[in-house]
Amino acid sequence: MQNIVLVGSSGHAKVVIDIVEQQARYRIVGLIDAFRQVGETTLGYAVLGSEPDLPALAAEHDLKGVIVAIGDNSVRAKVTAKVAEVCASLPFVSAVHPSASIGKETTIDAGTVVMAGAVINPACRIGRGCIVNTQASLDHDSVMEDFSSLAPGVTTGGNCHIGSHAAVSIGAVLRHGIAIGEHSVVGAGSLVLSAVEAFSITYGSPARKVRDRQPGDKYL
Repeated sequence: MQNIVLVGSSGHAKVVIDIVEQQARYRIVGLIDAFRQVGETTLGYAVLGSEPDLPALAAEHDLKGVIVAIGDNSVRAKVTAKVAEVCASLPFVSAVHPSASIGKETTIDAGTVVMAGAVINPACRIGRGCIVNTQASLDHDSVMEDFSSLAPGVTTGGNCHIGSHAAVSIGAVLRHGIAIGEHSVVGAGSLVLSAVEAFSITYGSPARKVRDRQPGDKYL
């Protein structure tokens, strides 16, 4: 197994750790977290340092990859860019839980995490640094752009398009062919029957826009 590190050490990182262990493709040598002390642990893995330490750690541990294990889409994107800047030679890798179902001719780009029980049906395209969370379902011919996410239990019809940095919250349902604009948030339990504007917050059944949203606004 190849050695990797995870950037992040909180709740989302715990799930990613479990996926990597069960996938048994990579060996986690430790965690990167600028907000914790070196030596502190999460699920038995120690914090090794912060992002600027990556070049030295990559050489010391013969690292072959990194996963940014941070749940917030905008923060994950910013940290991904920082990691790429400080250690350009270290590739981003993906993690897919063994219980996930991945359809024929589906593509999953680097840095994406697919969690337990997720279903990704044929001919979908999932970009960089995305999250397909526990038991989420992305139907055929759908697209998730970079750093977008589906929360646990989200269900989409076919031919849906999730814009970059968009977050579809827990239990939401999208009708076939729905487009979710970039940097938007769809609230928990929403029933989405029409397109969602970029930079907006939408929720309800049926879902309606409630206000605008600025890039990077917290939603978790």
